Amino acid sequence: MFHKEGTKIIFFSLVVAVIFIVVLDYVITIDWLRMTLSSIILALLILVLQFFRNPNRSITPNDHVIVAPVDGKVVVIEEVYEPEYFKDNRLMVSIFMSPINVHVTRYGLSGLIKYSQYHAGKYLVAWHPKASEENERTTVVIENNVFGEVMYRQIAGALAKRIINYAKPGMQAIQGTDAGFIKFGSRVDLYLPIGTKVDVVLNQKAIGNKTVIAKKQ
Repeated sequence: MFHKEGTKIIFFSLVVAVIFIVVLDYVITIDWLRMTLSSIILALLILVLQFFRNPNRSITPNDHVIVAPVDGKVVVIEEVYEPEYFKDNRLMVSIFMSPINVHVTRYGLSGLIKYSQYHAGKYLVAWHPKASEENERTTVVIENNVFGEVMYRQIAGALAKRIINYAKPGMQAIQGTDAGFIKFGSRVDLYLPIGTKVDVVLNQKAIGNKTVIAKKQ
């Protein structure tokens, strides 16, 4: 299953791959060279297909749990000052996505979307300390019945050139459903209330809609 945001790219890549392979078959007479080049083209096509994969991970929404919004590795767990919306200290949990991860962004919790803002910016590597403030990004705040207001931020990386964000103020976010997509390498930061019990550790692999980031009774 592939994400709808990849439809045009997948179609274009498939057409280009077929054309190149047909041309190689006519132009190159050396068997090993033709086979090598065709294999490289097919490998690139497979990379595009796997990047836009969208595994079905339906869940039952639970207001007492925040699940990982994306697949990746937990690279930051620390208290930071959040200057855009809260203007106070929050507990930040950052998940870094490599180009081989699933890049669908899902709502990590249910609630009313209070804030959604796009920011143009740079394309520093996603793990750069200033990426969350200087890179292209979107900021979304969801008001949850149990956790209160929680922010997540989609951040473009060095390869990512387009962030898709479905969240609009006034919408009702449903935990586990698609919230957007980041094309080709990125990071998502979660900003939780101070004192929130976090259930992940640094360098842990996070799986979207499966890994519990935090829970509250």
